[in-house]
Amino acid sequence: MFSYTIRRLLMLIPVLFGMTFIVFFMIRAIPGDPAQVILGQLATEDAINSLRAELGLDQPWFTQYFEYLKQLFTLDLGESLRTKAEVSGEIWPYLAATFELSFVALLIAVVVGVNAGIISAWFQKSWFDYTAMVVALVGVSMPIFWLGLMEQWIFSVQLDWLPPSKRENVKNPVETITHFYLIDTILQGRMDQFIDVLKHLIMPGIALATIPMAIIARITRSSMLEVMRSDYIRTARAKGQKMFWVVYKHSLKNAVIPVLTVTGLQTGLLLGGAILTETIFSWPGIGRYIYNAIEFRDYPVIQSGILIVATIFVLINLIVDLLYAFIDPRIKYN
Repeated sequence: MFSYTIRRLLMLIPVLFGMTFIVFFMIRAIPGDPAQVILGQLATEDAINSLRAELGLDQPWFTQYFEYLKQLFTLDLGESLRTKAEVSGEIWPYLAATFELSFVALLIAVVVGVNAGIISAWFQKSWFDYTAMVVALVGVSMPIFWLGLMEQWIFSVQLDWLPPSKRENVKNPVETITHFYLIDTILQGRMDQFIDVLKHLIMPGIALATIPMAIIARITRSSMLEVMRSDYIRTARAKGQKMFWVVYKHSLKNAVIPVLTVTGLQTGLLLGGAILTETIFSWPGIGRYIYNAIEFRDYPVIQSGILIVATIFVLINLIVDLLYAFIDPRIKYN
């Protein structure tokens, strides 16, 4: 296991190196000059050339790329072309906002999806099974932007239960410590703010969780049906064991590996694909941060944001692979 972990960590190096190469050239293929965007349409040619030289954009591509790699080796993400702030310091609040939203979405997706799949498998061909699978099919097919707008119309406009957008009440802002607002409000003993932050999380969390929840429910049902037809499950039921123990002790443990694989993939997609949800709900996350950077051709921010998300995605999949051996001792990595 230890050698396997080391090998997988070493494999991160070429993966991330390739990622820096692809991102570096793809963002430079986007039409538009950062100097022109920063100075505006009325800027003179001399001013644009001067700013390009100041930013190093007049250098050949390989010089710019190796300068970028040199910075990365020293864990320096560079400066934002637009704000002149260090990207490493500027990016953390946006990452924390996306982590918090993705964690809530993942929690909803796993808890609801797994239990819906288990109940559907146990009561196969019942009204709950048909209803859950139809809802799951609709959930997979439903566009996030439409679901987000419907949530805002129903729960904010019609019922006035939840705030329509943002991450907090702007009249009662959270004093940040870790930039994870749920944790910060608990650390400061501000339960009023904790409830307010939780209310802001519900709608974007459900919108972001819908597709993973539907996929997890369908995978759990299929996997559970296969396991529940096994002889040892029939034996457990014949011995009169309670349904809870048969499902959660014997069946789920052997059915969880496909679910774990899907959950790992969906976690990475949640981090990278939150931009639509963040835009609809004005959520200050990494997706909107990168999107705004693309508008301003802010190369250091785009490169750093995508590289961090890609690194997290690869690490999550590594953790999922390692968890296989803990869940099923028959799996060996030698």
